[in-house]
Amino acid sequence: MTKLAIIGGTGLTQLANLNILKHTQLSTPFGVPSAAYVHGELNGRELLFLARHGNPHTIPPHKINYRANIWGLKELGVTQIIAVAAVGGISSAMEPAHIAIPNQLIDYSYERKHTFFEGDLQQVTHIDFSYPYTESLRTDLIAAAKQAKVPVSNNGTYGCTQGPRLETAAEIRRMQQDGCDLVGMTGMPEAALARELELEYAALTVVANWGAGIVAGEITMAEIEQHLHKGMANAALILQAFLTESKN
Repeated sequence: MTKLAIIGGTGLTQLANLNILKHTQLSTPFGVPSAAYVHGELNGRELLFLARHGNPHTIPPHKINYRANIWGLKELGVTQIIAVAAVGGISSAMEPAHIAIPNQLIDYSYERKHTFFEGDLQQVTHIDFSYPYTESLRTDLIAAAKQAKVPVSNNGTYGCTQGPRLETAAEIRRMQQDGCDLVGMTGMPEAALARELELEYAALTVVANWGAGIVAGEITMAEIEQHLHKGMANAALILQAFLTESKN
């Protein structure tokens, strides 16, 4: 049976209504994960939950131990990951509080531990990463959004920046020219590491703000929190519909 994990990002440190069964603290060959893995049940389906930034939210994007997080999920028998993340909107459809299920990404991050394939190798390993998100899992999330009556963008290109600072207006213009629809800080190397361990992986992204320079004025944390509150509530509806459908 498919074993599901949900990774929560900014705005989703805990999973509401999760019937918690136990917590597991792991030490992996790549260090300690961001937080304890929470084993629980939601809408009749067992799952694991991991707070990507720790609980409480204290680990910045560039300091997350992505390798430990993903390795630990694999060790606990997970085969399928839904990654929830707060992002900025770049293309016109990606307005604040909107939800997108991206199908592509571009990695602008640097100096992150981005692969399991290094050191003591018998051969060099290259994974195919043409399509970074598992299409069947994306399709199920899109169907769940329709079931929950939550409008979403079914496609989009996620651009992953280094953080923790927000981007300049010029950087967002460059990303726009590159074809990015969304900007976030945690999409990589998480997606690639999941692929290396042959785990299904899809992202459920909640737009917290417009990217720098898209609209006039500065980006404020008050604005981000307001949009995340609405967007994460809709993301929870999608997850609940997904869990109900996948249980059947």
